Amino acid sequence: MDETGGIKMKTVKSSFKFHGGVHPEYHKDLARDKAIESIPLPGTLVISMSQHLGAPAKCLVKPGDKVVKGQLIGEKGGFISANVHASACGTVKSVELKQGAAGGYANAVVLETEASDETMYMPPLDWKSAAREDLLKRVEGAGICGMGGAGFPSSVKLSPPPDKHCEYLILNGAECEPYLTADFRVMLEHADRVRTGVEIMRKVLNGPAVRIAIEANKPEAIAAMEKAFADIEGNVEIVVLPVLYPQGSEKHQIYATVKRIVPEGGLPIAVGCVVENIGTVAAIADAVTLGKPLIERVTTVTGDGVNRPKNVLAPCGTRYEDMIAFAGGAKDNVRKVLSGGPMMGFNVADMGISTTKTTSGLTLLTEKSVFQYSSHACINCGTCLRACPMNLNPAAISCAVESDDIAFAERYGVMNCIECGACSFSCPAYRDITQNCRRAKASIRTRIAREKAAAAAASEKRS
Repeated sequence: MDETGGIKMKTVKSSFKFHGGVHPEYHKDLARDKAIESIPLPGTLVISMSQHLGAPAKCLVKPGDKVVKGQLIGEKGGFISANVHASACGTVKSVELKQGAAGGYANAVVLETEASDETMYMPPLDWKSAAREDLLKRVEGAGICGMGGAGFPSSVKLSPPPDKHCEYLILNGAECEPYLTADFRVMLEHADRVRTGVEIMRKVLNGPAVRIAIEANKPEAIAAMEKAFADIEGNVEIVVLPVLYPQGSEKHQIYATVKRIVPEGGLPIAVGCVVENIGTVAAIADAVTLGKPLIERVTTVTGDGVNRPKNVLAPCGTRYEDMIAFAGGAKDNVRKVLSGGPMMGFNVADMGISTTKTTSGLTLLTEKSVFQYSSHACINCGTCLRACPMNLNPAAISCAVESDDIAFAERYGVMNCIECGACSFSCPAYRDITQNCRRAKASIRTRIAREKAAAAAASEKRS
């Protein structure tokens, strides 16, 4: 309690540890002390209509159209979807299918940019006096989605079903992926935006308790959050988490902060929680106070394969080649480029792929950092079982997938796999366990989609 009898913000250490987890080398020293830098406006942006989880946005522009920074160019394509806005002024050169970092294809607007200060933002709102419905509509209109994972639309998170109530708003500041420091820098340099975003979200969610989760290896970020939230009213705690990968996983962070277990196949709101990434919270503040849609983000360009690691503020749609050039270019002996980090990132070969709302990092690795190996037969050592934070049997699932027994993998809970990579990282036989889990999940999703389509067609035929 403070002197007036109100609840005072405090910092606590988490006493809850989830099953499994691993300790990779983090290499965050390459970029953690690099202040955020804005990239010069590229001549071309490739703005995908699928920068979020769910249905792609419906493109609203055509070749030859002039667009203004902040203009709506893609309208959300369903309940689980998000709007897409122009990241700069310019002329639409084409609208075409473009490949994303994960391998899928989606429509993208190829924009020839123009140097201009003109914007088409929404009117700023006073969050203190605005109705919560108007704040929620603003988050939806601005195309805000999760910026640290799959890109789940934030407006959906902030509007739980009538029978659910958010008791805890959890800010995910763990950033446990090796090499990446974008969220760390946002906490250091934009703590005021983070606080404003929290105040807005707390109002929309009817005043839940707030837990700001940060790993213990980020003392500067903890101090910045303590200063920013020192005089905030209400039940707010900074929870210092033990350094353990994947501490930033949504379900595991919920357990580590409030000791609640999200049911199998369930969402955090099932246990009264909403989790948002630090960058997303700052973007919500911008959307409300400035009327600015989500058109740019901080991305870490790092690794021993890039000449000058940086934390880069870049428009969504910036090509990887432009990001790397801004960081001094790739070294001659670069062996691998990852969209994301080494644990959950995707290996990319085409540097024409562009950044999206969820691009947290580009990691360039040399031969020195890329482990060369040959896979061997499973030795049934159980290491992956001990490492798996979801308490699965990764070895059995992986062997089943290699035998094309997807049904076995499904029975053994492969759909609960979060693809964190802990199993592959710890495997002494160097087996591609995580990739096999991804294959199984993709196969199951395809089967389910076909079954739904067949059922819908049969129902339509009967009617």
